[in-house]
Amino acid sequence: MAAPPGSAGIVWQTPANPPEAHDYIFRNGRRYVRPYYFEFISHVKNRWAGKTIVDLFTDEFKGRSRDYYVRAVKCGRLQVDEQTVHADYIVKSSQKISHFVHRHEPPVLAGDITILQNEVDVVTICKPASVPVHPCGQYRKNTVVGILQAEHELTPIFPVHRLDRLVSGLLIFAKNAERAECFRQQIEAGLLQKEYVAKVIGVFPEDEQTVDANVNFNAREGRSTVEVSDDAGKRPTGKQALTRFRRICTDGIHSIVLCKPVTGRTHQIRVHLKHTGYPIANDELYLSGNFCPRSTKGTIASKAPEPSNTDISAVDHGGKNGEGNKEFDIDPMCTNCPDLAPVGYDGDEEGLWLHCVRYTGPDWSYECPYPDWAFLDSVSTKKTKS
Repeated sequence: MAAPPGSAGIVWQTPANPPEAHDYIFRNGRRYVRPYYFEFISHVKNRWAGKTIVDLFTDEFKGRSRDYYVRAVKCGRLQVDEQTVHADYIVKSSQKISHFVHRHEPPVLAGDITILQNEVDVVTICKPASVPVHPCGQYRKNTVVGILQAEHELTPIFPVHRLDRLVSGLLIFAKNAERAECFRQQIEAGLLQKEYVAKVIGVFPEDEQTVDANVNFNAREGRSTVEVSDDAGKRPTGKQALTRFRRICTDGIHSIVLCKPVTGRTHQIRVHLKHTGYPIANDELYLSGNFCPRSTKGTIASKAPEPSNTDISAVDHGGKNGEGNKEFDIDPMCTNCPDLAPVGYDGDEEGLWLHCVRYTGPDWSYECPYPDWAFLDSVSTKKTKS
């Protein structure tokens, strides 16, 4: 790997570098990752070929300004086939592009990852809300897989299923490829049963409710909608989805509902509960049409501070406002420094009131304790048997 000029003493990381326990900083109930130097690698797609390297990054990676990309090329933070190029360089299909950055990961809630069962070929954990399962987007170390490796030396592990980032509860990991394949075959055969609990608005009906309504996920908006056949018999275009719900208890204002999704569509439980008229009580995405997903807030280039016109050799070890932040180095080319969180990720965030409590297979069953919010001073304290 060809490092940028002036980078002596800096350790550049790639996905091959494992997370370690000292990578994490805890502040105000949040888990942060100490910013680190990272090489992002991409290969020129056919539709990118013929563009200048600056135009390419300005058009495709909008989280930073054009001026930043011009400076990054000049100081060698953007390289083509491990070579420094000029700002008007025309890229060709399949070329390797390296983008050397000072990487800031979004914070997550600082809840512990509790190991529930640790067997020969399976480990189950209780996932905290707000933590993604595996590396994705801006998250790499601040993930369940990364934290388990750093703090519990659990590697390699293979997620049997996934939970959305804001959802908490049971996660099952296979410890080897053979056990993972066994789980995969059982999932494909439809042999697994899943159970969640949700805290919803209102007094949910006492009798079991079944929602059989297609779910259509809009990736651009990051949300799903329910589609049902109309009177004209028009067939819905979304994916078939079925969920069964039963009330556990209610306090007259909220209800705790047992949710049994038969299928596994994106946001299925959340959008089916909204469809019944009893949405999850803190689900901003489906309670309000004006909700801006957190994943889009960090891509607003206009809010990013402009880096100084200097090269990588001028790394400042003095910290924020010269006060001497010893927890991480301030990088003059970084569009996120001096803050720990990347631009757009400083707002408070709470976990969704949706929690996975049980997965059951042909000859196995794993459970996770109920979260604190699932216990109400209920009007009817009798729990429904699951």
